Amino acid sequence: MSPLEFGIYVPQLVPAYPPLLELARTAERTGFTNFWLFDHLWSPGLPEHPSLEAWTTATALLAGTTTLRVGALVLCNNFRHPVVLGRMATSLDVISGGRLEFGLGSGSIATEHRQSGLPWGPAAERAERLGEALEIITSMFAGERTSFDGEHYQVADIPNVPGPVQRPRPPIHIGGAGPKYTLPLVARYADVWNIPTYGLSDHRRLTGLLDAECARIGRDPATIRRSHQAILAIAENERELPEVQARARRHYGAEAFGLDEGYVGTPAMLVDRLAERADQGIDAVIFMVGAKQAAATMELFATEVAPRLPG
Repeated sequence: MSPLEFGIYVPQLVPAYPPLLELARTAERTGFTNFWLFDHLWSPGLPEHPSLEAWTTATALLAGTTTLRVGALVLCNNFRHPVVLGRMATSLDVISGGRLEFGLGSGSIATEHRQSGLPWGPAAERAERLGEALEIITSMFAGERTSFDGEHYQVADIPNVPGPVQRPRPPIHIGGAGPKYTLPLVARYADVWNIPTYGLSDHRRLTGLLDAECARIGRDPATIRRSHQAILAIAENERELPEVQARARRHYGAEAFGLDEGYVGTPAMLVDRLAERADQGIDAVIFMVGAKQAAATMELFATEVAPRLPG
């Protein structure tokens, strides 16, 4: 069994960039493999709250770190044309020396699309657009001159030079739990399937559905790494546990956060749960933490949890 890989997801709800860069450098120093952002035009549900745009921020964070991998869970396909996005991703992979994580999804919030005049549409249409975009981008990553004539995108003889540093390509993360639209795209295009917070409780059934979809198209499901996204809140000891649990429930009590399947507990409790995840075939865990708690949480994880995990 391979050791779990750990990432940290810090929604960039900050009024200035330097504190976020310091968090990324803390993640790098404390042994986290990757650092994740959200991709929204403003803070979901809090439009007056300061937030930074994902792609610009990821570029700056990669420039300000040396080993950390950076990406968004996930980029919204509707915000950028796939040829433009393919060129942006390739360029950033080159500039960062191969440290880009490439997550892409069909979009999650209708309101920001409608307010911005961007295409939305029903789930089936968004999934179809996403599939076409992935077809274009994977071709660009492969170094081919790309032509595509689809329902939503038509491109002709597109070069992509230089190609990405990572081979065969920057890892493509597709997140979601929808068996009708998402899992077929995961089976066809993803290097990593990210199970979001709301899908954690249904992990076993979804895994079976993904494996069946892979069998249908002739792909070995073992070629798809599995990550999941979950809340992290650490209590230093049993005495502090009730307060940490209560705070996590206040901030992340909504069903979509899947708190009961996350990581809220003492270091010993977290070690046990992470061992369970590894036994379930999870390759990586991406911990979601608010910017205010992120630094202290990463330090505590690095000193009290990580050393107790199997090497």
